[in-house]
Amino acid sequence: MPLDKKIVILNYGSGNLKSISNGFKKIGENTLVTDKKEEIASADYLILPGVGSFGSAMEHIISFKDLILEHINEGKPFLGICLGLQILFSESEESPKIKGLNIFKGKVKKIPEGRKIPHMGWNSLKVKKNSGILNESNDKFFYFVHSYHGVPEEDIVTATIDYGVELTAAVNINNVYATQFHPEKSGVHGLKILKSFMDL
Repeated sequence: MPLDKKIVILNYGSGNLKSISNGFKKIGENTLVTDKKEEIASADYLILPGVGSFGSAMEHIISFKDLILEHINEGKPFLGICLGLQILFSESEESPKIKGLNIFKGKVKKIPEGRKIPHMGWNSLKVKKNSGILNESNDKFFYFVHSYHGVPEEDIVTATIDYGVELTAAVNINNVYATQFHPEKSGVHGLKILKSFMDL
C-alpha cells in the first residue's frame, strides 16, 4: 500500500459523509470529503456514499460520472455504500425514468410487500463469495436502512441477507465493491470491512 494513499469521499450532496469519514478515522485512515473534481481525479481510493432517493442522487452525481468511470477503469479501488450501491445499477423502480451509472447491469427493485419497509436495523450476512473485503463477515451482523435492493443480471452478488426473501447485501466486479449495509455504522465487523478495503 502506498504510504501517501489518498482516500476521497465524493460529496455530491447526498449526506452521511461525517459518519463514513469517522469510520475510516477509527481504522487510522484520514479521508478527504470533497466535490472538487481535481481532488476526485487524483484519488487512490474513492468512496461513493448516499442516502435518499435514486432520482435525486443521479441528478447530483451525473456531473461526476466521467471521473467515477475513469477511476474504475484505471483499476483503483472503489466502494459504494447504501444508495451509493444502488446508483451503480442501470435503473431503479424508485425513479423509473432515471438511468443509473450502469456499472452493474441490472435493476434496483423495491423490497417485496409482506415485510416492514424500510428494512431498518441489524441483519446477519450470508457471504456467497469473498470478494476480498468480506473476510470473517459470514453470519456477522450489519446495519441496514433501505427500501430497495439491487437485482443484478450478472453473477456479482457477494453477500445476501434473509428478510423473509433473499436480498442483495453486497456486490463486486473487479475493483468495484459495494454494500447495501453501512459498514461505518456496523461496529467492529463493519470496520474490518473498511480495513480490508484499504488493504486491497
